[in-house]
Amino acid sequence: MIDSHAHLDLADFDHDRATLFQQMHVNGIETALIPGIRESNWSKQIAIANEFNCYFALGIHPWYVPDDIPKSLDALNHHIGIHNADDNFVALGECGLDKLKGWGQPQIELLTGQLGMAIDWNLPVILHAVKAHPELLASLKTYQNQKGGVIHGFYGGPELAQSYIKLGYKLGIGGLLMNPHAKKLHKTVTEVDIKHFIIETDSPSMTPYNSVEKRNTPLQLSNFVQKIANLQKKTTVFILEQLDRNVSQLFEL
Repeated sequence: MIDSHAHLDLADFDHDRATLFQQMHVNGIETALIPGIRESNWSKQIAIANEFNCYFALGIHPWYVPDDIPKSLDALNHHIGIHNADDNFVALGECGLDKLKGWGQPQIELLTGQLGMAIDWNLPVILHAVKAHPELLASLKTYQNQKGGVIHGFYGGPELAQSYIKLGYKLGIGGLLMNPHAKKLHKTVTEVDIKHFIIETDSPSMTPYNSVEKRNTPLQLSNFVQKIANLQKKTTVFILEQLDRNVSQLFEL
């Protein structure tokens, strides 16, 4: 298993990161993909990815819109140039739109700058979308990326899912799946072909419903696989093998 979206560089893991990676390996979780969120975090993020042999992406999250967007985009472009030949560097992101935090034109400017950059560097993109799917879909239609990407933390119904799939994007399925009230997502996972999904935790955030642990970790992945298998009425072995193929194909691992 590969956790396709885990912020294992954050301070939440500073006290037990090495132990967690040991536990991951014991539980059949080979590695994780660590997304970027802002320029001030990139150095630590890359150092941890190198130390623990993780995949990583570089990007600017919509929660951290910089004061000088062109300058920050230039910095991102420069860092991608430095790391583009690194086998563990696999995507641009996390970027996107979020109407619940700092919504406005600067978010759209920051996103479109990164979508264009992903096309220029021939990279898939990791996308954050909260209450802004029409705007995100419009941007993705304008900036059509042959490498596609993933809609991280997908929570919508089958119709929205198909809108993204038609544009070449996979759907990141995580902790929300374990919430019995997430009816739209359950319907999507039941009805949509497994080839369109990848699994993720968004650790340390998006802790699953009724979890004893407040901090989310990649150790939750097996629960998500089991839930997907139950919804699709297939074996966990089949689901796990297909999910592994999906993430390997998307990020060319």
